[in-house]
Amino acid sequence: MPGDTITKTYGPACTLSRAARELGLKRGELDLDVHLGLIRTVPDEGGGGRRVPRSEIDRVSSGDGFPDTLLDRVKVVGTTEGATVMDVPAGRFTRLARLGLVVPATFYLNRYRAVVWLYLAEELKRFAADERNASPLNDRRMPEGLRCMLDAGVDLRRRNWRGRHLGFLLRKADDPWERAGALAAFLDPVQIAEIVPDPYERSYLNRFRPGPPASGAPGSPSALIAERIMTADDPDEISLLCADLTAVLEEARRKRPAPRPTAQRAPAPAHPRHPGSPRPLEPEPPRGLFSRLRRRSPRVTAP
Repeated sequence: MPGDTITKTYGPACTLSRAARELGLKRGELDLDVHLGLIRTVPDEGGGGRRVPRSEIDRVSSGDGFPDTLLDRVKVVGTTEGATVMDVPAGRFTRLARLGLVVPATFYLNRYRAVVWLYLAEELKRFAADERNASPLNDRRMPEGLRCMLDAGVDLRRRNWRGRHLGFLLRKADDPWERAGALAAFLDPVQIAEIVPDPYERSYLNRFRPGPPASGAPGSPSALIAERIMTADDPDEISLLCADLTAVLEEARRKRPAPRPTAQRAPAPAHPRHPGSPRPLEPEPPRGLFSRLRRRSPRVTAP
């Protein structure tokens, strides 16, 4: 209905690439700033993706210590450097990450297609400086509860990364359908079909369902690995995502029902007949009494 959609005007804005240049950042650094909510983006009014408002570039560039403070906030490190930052052996660092005590910010696949997790150096410094973390950091043996989790094969790196990435997707969502798409991004198609049995509604939802971070051409081994990382595999995690998706979909349906094709009725035949019955004769022009009288009547001329 007219008036249901509100058009927002955000003012002058730059593409992400131009914003990165103006802020003195690499494109990956800007993407991580956006991911962490440090730089605000808005949708392109022409449908060309996300943009950074000019006011946001001015705000960030006028901050204290710019650009060093901004670069420090998005500095990421791998396992070896992360262990150095926290002053622990690399093996201890990996165990802390598996237990979910430190959370990956992003990842990439190396040339052997192994997942390399990257962590925010600033977060690792804060974790190491907190006295409450002295035991898992410094004790010769991990506390018993944590040791039991490791023995059971617990590895929360993927789940914790998904939680962080979901937060990013929800922050940039502008309406309930986009929020529903963000939640659906972490479920497999079978689970989505159970929640959204209507094919037209499911097709509309998929328009707002983002894929995993780019990791190669679609269908490539790298892309399939990234898709597996993106898809929830823990029963509790799946249950929470399904419950949240169900609730958000109710809001989305109230605000804007999914579009459906307009039904077009085929015209009914003028003379319905049974198969094999003779086709009815077409009506002919009248040739009755009046037509004969017209032919026989003498023409009368005016005096």
